[in-house]
Amino acid sequence: MSLNYTGLRRFKKKAEAKRCAGRLLSIRKRLAPLRQRKSDSTLLLATWNIRDFDSNKFKWGPRLPETFYYLAEMISHFDLVAIQEVNRDLTPLRKLMDILGREWDYIVTDTTEGFGGNAERMAFVYNTEKVWFRKIAGEVVLPDGQLVVTEKTKKTEDGVIESKSVKNQFARTPFLVAFQSGWFKFSLCTVHIYFGSESGAKLKRRVDEIKRLVKFFADRQDKENRQTRDGLGNVENYILLGDFNVVSPEHKTMQALKSNDFVVPKEIDGDEVRKEGEHYYDQIATRVRDKRFKVVAGGMIDMFEDVFRDDAADRKLYSSHVPKKDTEKNPEYAAKDAEARYRKWRTWQMSDHAPLWIEIETDFSEHYLQEIAGE
Repeated sequence: MSLNYTGLRRFKKKAEAKRCAGRLLSIRKRLAPLRQRKSDSTLLLATWNIRDFDSNKFKWGPRLPETFYYLAEMISHFDLVAIQEVNRDLTPLRKLMDILGREWDYIVTDTTEGFGGNAERMAFVYNTEKVWFRKIAGEVVLPDGQLVVTEKTKKTEDGVIESKSVKNQFARTPFLVAFQSGWFKFSLCTVHIYFGSESGAKLKRRVDEIKRLVKFFADRQDKENRQTRDGLGNVENYILLGDFNVVSPEHKTMQALKSNDFVVPKEIDGDEVRKEGEHYYDQIATRVRDKRFKVVAGGMIDMFEDVFRDDAADRKLYSSHVPKKDTEKNPEYAAKDAEARYRKWRTWQMSDHAPLWIEIETDFSEHYLQEIAGE
């Protein structure tokens, strides 16, 4: 699973190539236990919101050449990765794919227009030696009776505040693709749920988007008919993953995700893989009716253990790339000093979200043969 590292020799400065190579070695050493989990009998499935990849519209970038190698190195430890916040220009994604190598491929959506859509794409990046595309893909569009209802207010010429209910699709359209790995067939839906606000009507919209999404797939699975079942009579398996903007394990955002028989695997549920202070936005939830399905492991990658570290040496090393001023309009989120600006800048190099993953069993050979043998 070696990457295409040849571009390192084309770095303008040998010192940068040397640093990048050394840090790639550090990543590989630390993630060796994860890499060793790769096998023909399981699927390593991950989700990663790569912050603003890669428009630089917030003026905290652009990403450095070495960053693409760090991103690719971490992605390469999986077999299939859902990526959120891919921007209109696909050049950065193609650069990432070049580093991953020729056995990797991708499927990507068009951009979602409108204020809430933020002109983002969503993508699946996958190793074709482990995963194959089942030739079905589409964006989730809610039927009329299931639209997300929000309240829109406006002030009249008389100064009166008027409110009316508005029916909406998702702010960023969920993306569904059918895949297979080994014996396991599944439909994978990646999402970037509306954030809005931490309270009030905008929070309600966030919760409602999650509710509508899980109900949509629960209804679809429950209504699967004879024509859509596989040879063993199994209905389609659904896995939702991405940035759900879940507030906490006890919050109504998580309650919405776990409704309609969707399950967050215990291996990644709650604080199982998160350190103190880490957010719960990213989640993976399953609604699988195949009795052979089993999640055997899960985890998160610490992005900054080996790169863009929070120490004096790295702050000095990258100081020329860090903006001299935070242009954030909300003082609550503005970086107050150079150290805070560095910590914020590095999230536009890597991300403000960490890769979340699960390992799924995909070899059902024993089960199949036992059924034939009558055991």
